[in-house]
Amino acid sequence: MTALDTLADKISSRTARIGVVGLGYVGLPLILRLSEAGFPTAGFDINEDHVAGLAAGQSPFNHIADAAVADLAQADTLLTSDFARAAEVEALILCLPTPLDRYRQPDLSYVVKSMEALAPYLHPGMLISLESTTWPGTTTEVMRPIIEAQNLEIGTDVALVFSPEREDPGNEVYTIRQIPKVLGGETPRCRDLGEQLYSAIVDQVVPVSSTRAAELTKLLENIQRSVNIGLMNEMKQIANAMDIDIFEVVNAAATKPFGFTRYTPGPGLGGHCIPIDPFYLTWKAREYGLNTRFIELSGEVNGRMPRYVVDGLVARLSEISGKAIRGAKVLVVGLAYKKNINDQRESPSLEILEILKEMGADVAYHDPLIPEIPPTRKHATLQGMASVAPGEAHWDAAVVVTDHDAVDYEALLGQSGLVIDTRNVYGGTAHPETGRRIFAY
Repeated sequence: MTALDTLADKISSRTARIGVVGLGYVGLPLILRLSEAGFPTAGFDINEDHVAGLAAGQSPFNHIADAAVADLAQADTLLTSDFARAAEVEALILCLPTPLDRYRQPDLSYVVKSMEALAPYLHPGMLISLESTTWPGTTTEVMRPIIEAQNLEIGTDVALVFSPEREDPGNEVYTIRQIPKVLGGETPRCRDLGEQLYSAIVDQVVPVSSTRAAELTKLLENIQRSVNIGLMNEMKQIANAMDIDIFEVVNAAATKPFGFTRYTPGPGLGGHCIPIDPFYLTWKAREYGLNTRFIELSGEVNGRMPRYVVDGLVARLSEISGKAIRGAKVLVVGLAYKKNINDQRESPSLEILEILKEMGADVAYHDPLIPEIPPTRKHATLQGMASVAPGEAHWDAAVVVTDHDAVDYEALLGQSGLVIDTRNVYGGTAHPETGRRIFAY
């Protein structure tokens, strides 16, 4: 019996200890699901405070209950920042950030440094899965050499797969179990073992021919969204110039039962996926002498939206009240990148806040889920800024960037001279104040 045969038996009996590296928005739900499915687990994270909080049963995310984390901490689970404990597991699933650097080049440092730290503890009879979104070829060109440098043969000693995460924080309809799992292996044996493991925790595994195909699948999913959102954002600018309610148009178009997929405009893209992932393919395509014009154009359109929102605010503030933006009291409503979660990664709110500060506005933000702005890679000047209650002042203007359900929007309108509504929370032309004090941007 080979080492991988032994691994297969342990997965089948659910005695294989599964390690998850990176316990953030992707890794924490995954380890919870693995534990729920009956596997002994191990969670690795370099942030010792984060690990300690999880061990104490405290969830860092509002869409994951403390009780669920407490159950994990009390189960057969190891939570640690010591990567040497990887020697005790039969599988490692990497759920690590893959950001862009300042030049929009892929930054795989989290993946590479973690793999280098884990490498001395890799052993025969392991499965290693990368879930982080990345460019086609990463598993083969980056992951595989690190493993093989430990004198481990892929497909014989160790199974190596890529299975892109499809986590959607706050989604109450689709859980990890219900979302099909795309999976590619470095060899057929690798793919079979990956399928065996993931089939134990999800209802459907979608095997593809290679890790490169799986890597490109995730990029296609996110690029499609980016391009279509970019189209809607461009349409919004055209509609605004023509004094047409873009949301009314989208709602009408969406009644067509075929050939139209509903996408809505907004203040810009946020989250770790849509603003970043398309540029991974743009970067890799250059290696093949290809230009990704659709991808780059949508990135330009979406990237300009925070400035477009601020320009609209400046124009309407002058038109309605005769005030300049410098010295104006402005409230940005919503810091998170999407409604009803406390995740501010890449949120357009951060850029809007920064632009307004630079223009001299007396700017504040309100987000019931994010009481203080944490450290960010791009917006250091905002760190420590605290959320304020909308009723603390009368605002010359409010900008609705994130449409949390917990905000009283009618009260907000009463506290603001005008509202820039980027999310259509007021219903566009259906609201009597539209065109007087409520403007879509």
